[in-house]
Parts: sequence; C-alpha cells; structure tokens
Amino acid sequence: MATRLHRATVLALYQLSLAVGIALLPVALAASRVGISIPFDRILTRLAEAYEDA
Repeated sequence: MATRLHRATVLALYQLSLAVGIALLPVALAASRVGISIPFDRILTRLAEAYEDA
C-alpha cells in the first residue's frame, strides 16, 4: 500500500513538474536571451529517476 502511494505521489509530482515546465517555457526562453539559465532539467531528471526506482 505504501509503495503504491509513494509511486502515485512521485508520478503526480513528475506530471506536475512537466506541466509547470511547459507553462514556464516562455519565461525560460526570455531568461536565456538575457543570459540566465533555469535549471529545470535537474528537477525533471531527479523526479524521473525517483519514479523509475519506485
């Protein structure tokens, strides 16, 4: 039961982070033109790895 809950939570966080990343894409593009890098790929990578391990 706890494993299912953990896996469902990680999947929900992963899906939410993808949605937030897509929504913030214009902000990230504007920031990259100014020279600021947003490390959103690290968050996605960690959540994807956590989901695969679950």
